[in-house]
Amino acid sequence: MRRQRERWCNPAVRVTSGTVADGIREQLFTVGGIPGVLWTPAEGCGPRPLVLIGHGGGQHKKEPGVLSRAFPYVTSCGFAVASIDAPGVGGRPEHPEIKRLVAEMTEREAAGEPAGPAWPALCEVMVTEIVPDWQATLDALQKLDRVGDSQPVGYYGLSQGGGVGMHLVAAEPRITAAVLGLDESDVLISIAPRITIPVEFVMQWDDAGHPRDSMLTLFDALGSAEKTLHANPGSHFEVPDFEIDSSIRFFARHLGSQGAAI
Repeated sequence: MRRQRERWCNPAVRVTSGTVADGIREQLFTVGGIPGVLWTPAEGCGPRPLVLIGHGGGQHKKEPGVLSRAFPYVTSCGFAVASIDAPGVGGRPEHPEIKRLVAEMTEREAAGEPAGPAWPALCEVMVTEIVPDWQATLDALQKLDRVGDSQPVGYYGLSQGGGVGMHLVAAEPRITAAVLGLDESDVLISIAPRITIPVEFVMQWDDAGHPRDSMLTLFDALGSAEKTLHANPGSHFEVPDFEIDSSIRFFARHLGSQGAAI
């Protein structure tokens, strides 16, 4: 993982475009070969807390689910918010191994079979690449005047973003609070005790892909002294909108707020 991070040689942020609308400044950027987006308040300058948002599987950095969190974090709390594309999606080039594993799982699903070894293999490939990508991005963003390196950092991620996020949080001491969930595995249970920061953990009670017993085991394994379980009825894709408001309050409490949190 260290070798993967070093491939970018600590590059700077290169802003490729920028817009301002509804009080939010949006800047598309690259860090080495990593495409990302940074949202900050349109007015004001100086360092501020940063929230990193990991997207779900097959999605990208500006998915509606990312935007629905990023915008209120900026407008309600005055945070900087960043998201990057995972390997093989969005502005990233096609990733042959990820493509092969996804195709294998799709074929097995169509045949009514479990994902088999393709799923843990896909998770390993993804984590090996995107965790160092996130760390290189954080290195670069903290050099910007609008972010800085003196303020706390949070992470938000569910589903694939939740699984990747657990690996990232366990490896990255700069992250001091996280919203995680909608993913579980034996590997995640094994690393959960290393996560000791405040966590808001989200699960769906009727998630066919992630059984409630396994999710509860993962929550119990977290080493955090402060952790809250948010279990809602419904399937994997039916997380209620009010969980966004809860995450705003969570981050405002743990990262501080430069605005009035909901």
